[in-house]
Amino acid sequence: MDDRQHLVIVEDELTQRQLLVDYFSKNGFRVTACESGLGLRRLVERDMPAIVLLDIGLPGEDGFALTRWLREKSGKVCIIMVTAAGDTVDRVVGLETGADDYIAKPFDPRELLARVKSVLRRASGSVQPSVGGRIRMGRRILDLEKRVLVESDGSEETLSATEFDLLKIFAQHPNRPLARDWLLETTGHREMDIFDRAMDLRITRIRRKIEKDPAHPEAIRTVRGVGYMFVPPKD
Repeated sequence: MDDRQHLVIVEDELTQRQLLVDYFSKNGFRVTACESGLGLRRLVERDMPAIVLLDIGLPGEDGFALTRWLREKSGKVCIIMVTAAGDTVDRVVGLETGADDYIAKPFDPRELLARVKSVLRRASGSVQPSVGGRIRMGRRILDLEKRVLVESDGSEETLSATEFDLLKIFAQHPNRPLARDWLLETTGHREMDIFDRAMDLRITRIRRKIEKDPAHPEAIRTVRGVGYMFVPPKD
């Protein structure tokens, strides 16, 4: 069984596609190439990769739409957008749709390799619980064993099943944009209709419990067009 990390290249230009396939294959990845969004969709249904290098300017379906689709399919897959455009607007839109990083052509393959490794390191890193299975989230601490939030004075606040499950998912995927639909599917709370604002209301309630200033959240941040992201405190 091939245990190398699976990297998918979505690039319609044959020469560039083959160059990247050869380069990343030589650097220890299991590489699959697609020339279109349709090819990527078919591949992902069979085998979800660890990371996707996605050209924005694809024929038929652009990289922004594909990024949104990928992020809805999985909160774990890493996405690096590759484009010939150096426009800051493209970069911002790409990151807002759920991409983890962005690189403009022409680029040095060594730089792209470094970015791939960096994104994969961030994705594989998890919040390490301290003694007793505790994780700091905003101004409070999530106790995974007791399923409560702990205040600085030691007082505890109980959580609903949904609130705990959501916080646990965020803690397991730090610094990763998580799509609303994926959060619903992962937590398994079917009473929340994906077509209404139920998830947003749940996040609002959680922010009131963990943020220093719920109106300007720092721990659970909104990723426009995608969902939410947990940013661990730096201290």
